[in-house]
Amino acid sequence: MSTPSLSALPIRRLTPQGVSACADLSENRGWPREDHKWSLLLSAGTGYGIDDPEGGLVAACVVTEYGLPEQPGLAAIGMVLVAERHARQGVGLRLMRHVIEEAGTTPLTLHATPYGQPLYEQLGFKTTGRAEMVRGRFTPGGQEPQVPTRPATAEDLPAILRLDTEVFGLDRTHMLTRLPAFSDLFRVAELDGEIVGYASAWPNMETHVVGPLIARDTETAKSLIASLGTRSDRPLRTDIDVRHEELLAWVKERGLAPVSFNAVMTCGISGLPGDWTRRFAPLTVAAG
Repeated sequence: MSTPSLSALPIRRLTPQGVSACADLSENRGWPREDHKWSLLLSAGTGYGIDDPEGGLVAACVVTEYGLPEQPGLAAIGMVLVAERHARQGVGLRLMRHVIEEAGTTPLTLHATPYGQPLYEQLGFKTTGRAEMVRGRFTPGGQEPQVPTRPATAEDLPAILRLDTEVFGLDRTHMLTRLPAFSDLFRVAELDGEIVGYASAWPNMETHVVGPLIARDTETAKSLIASLGTRSDRPLRTDIDVRHEELLAWVKERGLAPVSFNAVMTCGISGLPGDWTRRFAPLTVAAG
């Protein structure tokens, strides 16, 4: 029996049971396996994949929608991967075109590496922002931020959801309600009984990824990062909007070194909704 051509292989929806195959694909491309993150994305979002007749996946990606279920205001595309032996054969382009068609009129966003950026530009995406990844052991020092923080509780969730919708610009309850189980650390900043920021640190290989990071101002963001960093037994990693220059300078003084830059790209919308001045870092670049 002859092997079907790549262009004839069907694109199908992936289920949460496909975590292992997706992690295998990540490993094939030299990424960390990230089973924990794949599990979240496939349960809260929609995975798309192409099965390899010889086993495993040819390609995969995940789309996470925000806003009203019947009329999303934004869809984030992430984890776009093509197996090494099928690379540079148009598979990624075909998968992305399928995702764009499935999205219909829903605006799209993604974080692109310099390598992937030309492909997304070809599909109509435009660069509307940048994020810098930083990584390292958090080292307290100097004058520490003074905004009080504490562990988040179940009773805080309604206030966190209200704040997040206001800042992010769209409802993402389906992601945030998963944060307590997904994260190792989940904290809020509180002033005069009002929650003015929140952040989580979730395990990813040998690091804790800080995100989402929503805060009233830079001082509040610093307090949240410090509260996570001093309680973590791992290096921290996060992706900070480059417009937050003061926060980036501060985390670098505290031991987090620059790793790389990603372009924040959008299609069908001139920029991300919400209030960027209070949105410091995404939950993950794969989901916005």
